[in-house]
Amino acid sequence: MGTSINGVGSGYDIDTIVSALVSAQKAPKQSQIDKATTSASTTLSAIGTLKSALSKFQTAMEDLSENSSFTGLTAKSSNEEALTAKVGAGAATGTYVIKTTSIATSSKVATRYIDTGTTFEAGTLSVKQGSGAATTVKVAAGASLSDIRDSINTQLKSSGITANIISDSEGQRLVLSSTKTGEGTDISITSSTDALTALTIDGAGTQASDDVGGYVVAPAADAVYTIDGLSMKSATNEITTAISGVEFTLLEDDTKATITVDTNTDGLKESINTFVDAYNTLMASIKSLTKVTSTTDDDGNATTSAAALTSDSSVRNIVSGLRNQLISSSTDGGTIKLLSQLGVSTQNDGTLAVDEDKLDAALETNAASVEGFFTGSGGLLTRMSSALDLYVADDGLLDKRTDTLNDTLSDLAEQQTALDRRITKYEATMYSKYNAMDTLIAQLKSTSSSVMTTLNALNNASSEDS
Repeated sequence: MGTSINGVGSGYDIDTIVSALVSAQKAPKQSQIDKATTSASTTLSAIGTLKSALSKFQTAMEDLSENSSFTGLTAKSSNEEALTAKVGAGAATGTYVIKTTSIATSSKVATRYIDTGTTFEAGTLSVKQGSGAATTVKVAAGASLSDIRDSINTQLKSSGITANIISDSEGQRLVLSSTKTGEGTDISITSSTDALTALTIDGAGTQASDDVGGYVVAPAADAVYTIDGLSMKSATNEITTAISGVEFTLLEDDTKATITVDTNTDGLKESINTFVDAYNTLMASIKSLTKVTSTTDDDGNATTSAAALTSDSSVRNIVSGLRNQLISSSTDGGTIKLLSQLGVSTQNDGTLAVDEDKLDAALETNAASVEGFFTGSGGLLTRMSSALDLYVADDGLLDKRTDTLNDTLSDLAEQQTALDRRITKYEATMYSKYNAMDTLIAQLKSTSSSVMTTLNALNNASSEDS
């Protein structure tokens, strides 16, 4: 900033004059930059809010699709400590009494006792489960039982077999366990040399003892149970094919439970209302970003202000696309093809409302069609979420607008820097000119005063001579 002694020679208020000139020079461009910056910043914030609202809506649609929220039937177990159940494709209403004699078990085997500190000669062990292919585990000379355990775990972890060591006062045992259940899945170990015989295991043939390796409690076994008195067996405890469309998991021996498959009326109503709430929340967010507000002051003067995205074409297209999906026919809903058949309608303000009586009536006769209507490949949830992908995807339309707005703000910042630099230079120039003027006036005044003094002296001398 330039400096002055504020018009010592001229008597002018140079600071005020220069300040006024600088303000007049800067104001038009500064106003333009300020308005553009405010507009870009406000729009950028609104775009971020819009994308967040759309992403939350998509997440809600995905959650409803993935959580079996619209399953028309539900399976309930009368004793969830005995078994749990859920419905799958092709289920039908009914009740089924399940009596479990024994659940399926996996193989757990142990070697004979091995003295603590024992090391082994070089060789190989063949680890096999049931009739499956054997895995060869190399044993290096001098390997400890811990080394062999680690080798087994490294090579067999992907097959579900793990090894550990159990010790007591009599020594150590190498214990192998499997996650695979069912008869004929017992683990066995054979050795390539007599030096490794202590590690051999006959999983199905003998129980582990001091001098032989074998199963720990019992060989692996199938689950044994009945469905409504019909005898059944399964290699696993997760039963998926015994009852059409019903999956259940056996949890305990000697138990009894009843599976009831019935219409999922309460769950369907909750899910439909969750969908409506998610849509209405999105519409409320969009409304706040596009509304026009009119206010009147105490003098009766009306003022109208528009939100950041009022009349924005992207927002109009988003809302239009969603509404088109709401009224479009679903291809996977069976007898339910339109949302209005479930008592859901669009209100004047763009939100959805549920007629509970119509919904109850629709579910009473068409509950089985609801899941396909909402979650099928051509279902409403998929179509509505897909309608937003163009906008919310990475590098989608909203991301591109965000990039453009950020570029605009960067350009405005550069314009501000250039303006500040130009105004600083202009201010210095004005101070230089006005200070020079002030100095010149001071010099002229000084010269004038000197001339007047000389003239007065001459006049006074002339008067004395006369």
